Amino acid sequence: MSNATPGSGPLASNPLTRAVLEIDEYASGIGWDQPARLFALVDTARLRTEEPGLAAQLGLDEDGAETAPLTPIEQDELPSGAPLDEFLATIAWPDAVTGCALTVERQMLPPSAESSVPENLDETELATWVADHPDRQEVRMTVAVLRDGTRESALRLREKDSPTEVLTGAGLVPGLADALAATFATD
Repeated sequence: MSNATPGSGPLASNPLTRAVLEIDEYASGIGWDQPARLFALVDTARLRTEEPGLAAQLGLDEDGAETAPLTPIEQDELPSGAPLDEFLATIAWPDAVTGCALTVERQMLPPSAESSVPENLDETELATWVADHPDRQEVRMTVAVLRDGTRESALRLREKDSPTEVLTGAGLVPGLADALAATFATD
């Protein structure tokens, strides 16, 4: 596991927005064409108190050091070949996890191209059609949710790959946020 490290991206006062931007910057530092990455979000103060060894390993043990209220901790690599929604449905987080986040790359079309999508395509055919479309854009989406239902997202277009060009908002990727929130559902 590794922790995403802060850098020189945009500042945010909301702890969840800060965590999403931290993860976006971390993913940006790795580069494009990467697999999806899953992160547990933990309360930094609680981590320092309850897991001082892990906090030290993540560089969070320095007295007086300013740290974000939420610490993203990257989880093991996601299984390749498994549909993301099916994989997320298998996750159950321990109580110490305050929230979770996922960063994933996708291809998307501008709204002007949506009317030209052929009907009756299955998922594979649609993905191929989008990949071959001249107006497609590659986007990295970072979506996070907290146990209390709070959500935040960051979108970064590959063609505008700059920390100042990251779009944030709670409702940007509602389907993925719903799937992440379901990992905290209790029966």
